Amino acid sequence: MQGKELQVAKKRVGRYPKEFRRMAVERLKNCDNIVALSRELGVHRRLLYKWRDQLDPAEVPEESPPQNSRESTLRKEVGQLKRLLADKAVEVDFFKGALQKVEARRQRRGNSGEKASTTRSEK
Repeated sequence: MQGKELQVAKKRVGRYPKEFRRMAVERLKNCDNIVALSRELGVHRRLLYKWRDQLDPAEVPEESPPQNSRESTLRKEVGQLKRLLADKAVEVDFFKGALQKVEARRQRRGNSGEKASTTRSEK
């Protein structure tokens, strides 16, 4: 029984072929809606970012590491900012989708004359 469990565990490792990961990273580079891409591919968006960091040649410096410590620090900071920007893009996509859903509900409800959910403060 233990041997079978080990085989199942081995199958999980490297679940996605390298070519699939490369294709996903290429699509990620040109993608406007990363959440939709992750759903389409059946892969969690964090995994897409992980693959991008592992496979994207633009993220890996081609030349030897800089001798200048200031340049090295700036390169690290640029990498961090790129990842932060990507995370913020995911957040924006999420909030755009949420706003569209809220607007759709309001349009379905129409102008029913209901009282607003918040009250005005009296001065």
